Amino acid sequence: MRKIVMLNRVSLDGYFAGIDGEIDWFIHDPEVDAAAHEMMNPDTILFGSRTYQMFENYWPAVGKDPSAPQEARRIARELDEMNKVVFSKSTLEDVTWMNSRLVKDGVVQTVKELKQGEGPDITIFGSGTIVQQLTDARLVDEYILIMTPVVLGAGKRLFSDGTSLSLELVETRSFASGNVLLRYRV
Repeated sequence: MRKIVMLNRVSLDGYFAGIDGEIDWFIHDPEVDAAAHEMMNPDTILFGSRTYQMFENYWPAVGKDPSAPQEARRIARELDEMNKVVFSKSTLEDVTWMNSRLVKDGVVQTVKELKQGEGPDITIFGSGTIVQQLTDARLVDEYILIMTPVVLGAGKRLFSDGTSLSLELVETRSFASGNVLLRYRV
C-alpha cells in the first residue's frame, strides 16, 4: 500500500494561506526545501485546482529558464515527470501540464484507489480542502509541516474546526531562516 504524505507551510497560528489565498508570508529557504524533499519519495502529487494552477504557472517556466538556480530547475524537472491528479468540480475544464489528469468528483474514492497500489509515496501540497477531506477520511499517513515564524491572525486553516488527530512526532529540524520542519506520523 502506498503512503500519502501531506506537505504544507503553516503560520504559527495554523494558517496555510491568507484570507485571499496569499502565500507571500512564506520565508523561502532552500535548506528547508531540500530537507523536506529528503523526507518524501513521491511519484504522484494531488492538487486542488488553485494549487495546481499556481504550480503550473510557475514550475514549467522555471524548468526551462537557464538563469534559474540549478536546484529549482531540478525540482521543476521532477514535478514535470510526476503524475499529477487534479481535483476540480467546476473551476477547471482541462489540465495541460504533462502527466496531469483531471478528476471532477470522488476525491476520497480516487485517493483510496491510488493508495491501494504499490509504489512510491503520494504527496499533497497546499490544497487545504483536499487535505481536510483526506484527513477526515483518515487517508493521510504523514504530515510534514514547515512552520514559518509568522502570525497571520486570519486566513485559511489547514485543519477544520472539530478535526481531531493523534500524531507521533518523527522528526524536527530548525533552520537559520526561522522555519522549523516538523514531521508527524499518524
